[in-house]
Amino acid sequence: MTVFPDDLDPELYERIVASGGGALAKKMGIEFLELSAERSVARMPVEGNTQVIGLLHGGAHVVLGESLGSVSSAIHAGPGRYAVGIEINATHSRSVTSGWVTGTCEALVLGRTLATHEIVMRDEEGRRLSTVRMTNMLRDR
Repeated sequence: MTVFPDDLDPELYERIVASGGGALAKKMGIEFLELSAERSVARMPVEGNTQVIGLLHGGAHVVLGESLGSVSSAIHAGPGRYAVGIEINATHSRSVTSGWVTGTCEALVLGRTLATHEIVMRDEEGRRLSTVRMTNMLRDR
């Protein structure tokens, strides 16, 4: 079950629920657990998201991070506005071959025109696997 903020834009809520967070997030098995502008959490299975030698694909870390950063920024943008990613980077610290990866997204800056989040991916033992930083531009519709 996903925990949403009480003041979430109803249109954004419907889009998140109807799409499961988007086609790619759904395809990768991402499950959103908590969503807000300040802090969001999601998890993703390693199985089905590995590269050729069986490690979780580095791009999968980025997809989990961008999924969280984008939704958190869209929540911050509010009704009548939207978020569009303008920068993302990732540092991979440790590999994983099985289980689940949990991403925790925390706001670094929540401004009127920009939102920057840091997303840390951890394995089931709590070890840091990667760190993603994402900046979104907030625009009026």
